Amino acid sequence: TDFGLLTDDRFFGDDVNKLFMQLTGLGRGMRLKRLLQSPFTLHSGMLERIAREIEHAKAGRKALIRAKMNALIDRQIIEALYQASQAGVVIELIVRGVCCLQPGVPGLSENIHVRSVMGRFLEHPRVFYFLNDGDDELFLSSADWMPRNFFVRLETCFPIDSPELKARVLNEAFERFLADNTGAWSLEADGLYHRVKRHHNAKPRSAQQSLLEDLAG
Repeated sequence: TDFGLLTDDRFFGDDVNKLFMQLTGLGRGMRLKRLLQSPFTLHSGMLERIAREIEHAKAGRKALIRAKMNALIDRQIIEALYQASQAGVVIELIVRGVCCLQPGVPGLSENIHVRSVMGRFLEHPRVFYFLNDGDDELFLSSADWMPRNFFVRLETCFPIDSPELKARVLNEAFERFLADNTGAWSLEADGLYHRVKRHHNAKPRSAQQSLLEDLAG
């Protein structure tokens, strides 16, 4: 499963053109209008947005971070998320594979929740969401939060501006997977994954199955 965007936004087009010029020519980073790019602006762009949520939380404003990816390893990102948790930012992470962050530790990461959802299909999206006191930002990306993605590879990250598309991605990437009670595992403070158990009278919820049914019409 994954997401893509088909757009006629000329600023996106200009940025993508610059990326291909970089790949086939000079290899230097170019100034982009809409896209974040590693190894140049993606890592700092994520850290800046985490810091912004921290400031919102400290000021009593609305703050929330949601992220979905295959792996979370980068030390600076993890430390920034710990700081955000300590400031009161609620952080909901869906990490399919390796996660070096330790959630649920009092005084460190009690506001961070991590789950992994396994199903019939390989989960592949990288989706990053920042509430920003209501002026929210949603990004799709090719990059996991790993040093190799931030500093070694060429990766891109782009915003979703359309309210309709933003709502769809939030639903399909987060709401369904946070409600999954058939293939979800929760990472606990002890470093172990525990199967999310369905309450006795609760309806079975499978994120992937619900997407299959919706897409099949």
